[in-house]
Amino acid sequence: MATNPGFEFANAEKKFYAAKDDEDKIEALKEMLKYVPKHKSAEALRANLRTRYKKLRQEMTKKAKKSSGKKGIKKEVMQAVLVGLTNAGKSSILKSLTNAQPKIASYGYTTIEPLIGTLHYQGCNIQLIDMPPIGSDYFDRGVVNNADTLLIVVEKINEIKYIFDSIKNPHAKRIVIFNKIDMHDEETRRKIRETLRTKKYNFAIISTYTEEGLDELKEKILNSFDVIRVYTKHQGKRENLDIPVVLQSNSTLKDVAEKILHGYSKKVKFAKIWGPSSKFPGQQVGLKHEVKDKDIVEFFTE
Repeated sequence: MATNPGFEFANAEKKFYAAKDDEDKIEALKEMLKYVPKHKSAEALRANLRTRYKKLRQEMTKKAKKSSGKKGIKKEVMQAVLVGLTNAGKSSILKSLTNAQPKIASYGYTTIEPLIGTLHYQGCNIQLIDMPPIGSDYFDRGVVNNADTLLIVVEKINEIKYIFDSIKNPHAKRIVIFNKIDMHDEETRRKIRETLRTKKYNFAIISTYTEEGLDELKEKILNSFDVIRVYTKHQGKRENLDIPVVLQSNSTLKDVAEKILHGYSKKVKFAKIWGPSSKFPGQQVGLKHEVKDKDIVEFFTE
């Protein structure tokens, strides 16, 4: 009896042999398994495909283990970590918010090592890390436990408690991201939003497909950090409101000067300041002056 796999299987097989890396081969094998005939004569072919799929996954796992210890993650001033179950859409969120180009596929456990991107928002650079899913051998609890902000990505309300219980970082701010909202009707959306609000979560409801809620999410991510933005002004010129100096709260003008250039504070004679921390516009202050968010400062050197 002939196997007769059909044209869908043949197309998937072509993708497999044309694949440039193991992840593309995995995706093609998934398609081949989907379209392989169900009748008895195809049992050997089906078993062969499953064996190839299993071996390829094992090879990818070995490669990831060898390389995982070589890649360190340098923590930036603002760091947020995407955490969730497999296929929750973490990589799609990373791609939508940052300059990263992660591998996105329909099969589970695609992410086998932390992926890093940078969210550029309101002049700030925020480091986003897409972690392998909870339950994966590559889920790095060390990165999660050291994060400032945790982005809890879910598709269902009941996933939230499980993920919260799996995380032991009590100090990080948490933002629940209900993803793939485009798959629900208006009434379901209303119920989801009301449930999240009732449980008093800090949340955002988004879709990376329609881009719904992404601006709100960016704002929530930025506001989750205990940082301030200080803008600088050169003598005789307008202030630069595009690129702030980002510092921890309770910082002083000396910290601002040192962030601009190490050793620069020693050259500063005094400064003028505009904004929330000034008593009046252009107030002359010293380096011990504590700055506030959205201050504008002009340094005067010797």
